[in-house]
Amino acid sequence: MILEKMHPDCLQAPLRLDFDDDALIANWTTLDRLSGAARAGAAIKANGYGTGAAHVAPLLLRAGCRDFFVAHWGELADVLPALEPGMVSVLHGPLFESDVAYARHSGVKPVINSLEQARRWIASGGGRCDLMVDTGMNRLGVAMEQLGNEVLQGLDVDLLISHLVAAEEDTPLNERQRQRWREACQIVAHQRASLANSAGIALGEAYHGQVTRPGIALYGGVPRAEMAPVIRPVVRPQAALLQVRDIAAGETVGYNATFTASTAMRVGTVALGYADGYLRCWSGKGVLRSPGGCALPVLGRVSMDLTIVDLSAAPDLLEGDWLSVDYALEEAARTTGLSQYELLTLLGRRFRR
Repeated sequence: MILEKMHPDCLQAPLRLDFDDDALIANWTTLDRLSGAARAGAAIKANGYGTGAAHVAPLLLRAGCRDFFVAHWGELADVLPALEPGMVSVLHGPLFESDVAYARHSGVKPVINSLEQARRWIASGGGRCDLMVDTGMNRLGVAMEQLGNEVLQGLDVDLLISHLVAAEEDTPLNERQRQRWREACQIVAHQRASLANSAGIALGEAYHGQVTRPGIALYGGVPRAEMAPVIRPVVRPQAALLQVRDIAAGETVGYNATFTASTAMRVGTVALGYADGYLRCWSGKGVLRSPGGCALPVLGRVSMDLTIVDLSAAPDLLEGDWLSVDYALEEAARTTGLSQYELLTLLGRRFRR
């Protein structure tokens, strides 16, 4: 039978993520240039911030990136086919013995976050690693007062890392953290140092060290206003029209009848909902666009798998036609109250990447 020879991956998905390879490469190149004497790495954790790490990693490698950062050990499966293990750092560090064994076997670098992780790594035989120092976030990292502990002297530290709390803001916290990071660099032997994330790059050379770690800006996010002119959008969600219909004045649309048509109108239902990361905060606010660029406002309440749009501006659209979602991250964050990070990482697995 034909079905026996088919795999679900052969089916055309009604959701797809339009990805601009050239924009990703251009963003990394720009961030590398803005990093001055430092070299830009790349945070590709959380499935490349929701865009598809397996696709992102080889593009960034081709652009010239040589330092990559994931959060979980389980994220390595998507990126190691394209990258040399020694290029990749796992930010959460060696929590379990299986993490230690895998790092030693593969050559992937664990990021040591605590004295206990340091002991665990050294007891296994040690080797090259990175070290996270907490300079004010109180999240992950060795505390400043622990830096003189003798166990850290047994580490072979490549990158000495810290993470900025509020680099997107002009706050005294930035300088306070920079000074603590510089102090840590004087105490702990290391090959290279890294402090700046995407927003931190814009704070200037004093925050760069030898490696910067951009994340959101690679994928089209704008963490600081001065970066807006040089960062290009990378992804745009697209959804297929499942059904079109004409409704009369007075009819309602969607759950809880939150929209009532004031006149007769044509509406369309698309295969997109909050299960795909298009959350209910888009209800009555979102805009999709026809292939010709006509604005199609979201009507009523976004549901789990479906969203209804006003087709008045493009009445000739039919089932199976593709619509693009207005999803410029900076503007979308203002519209929804979600962060640019949430907007990207919420994009669900049903999007064909």
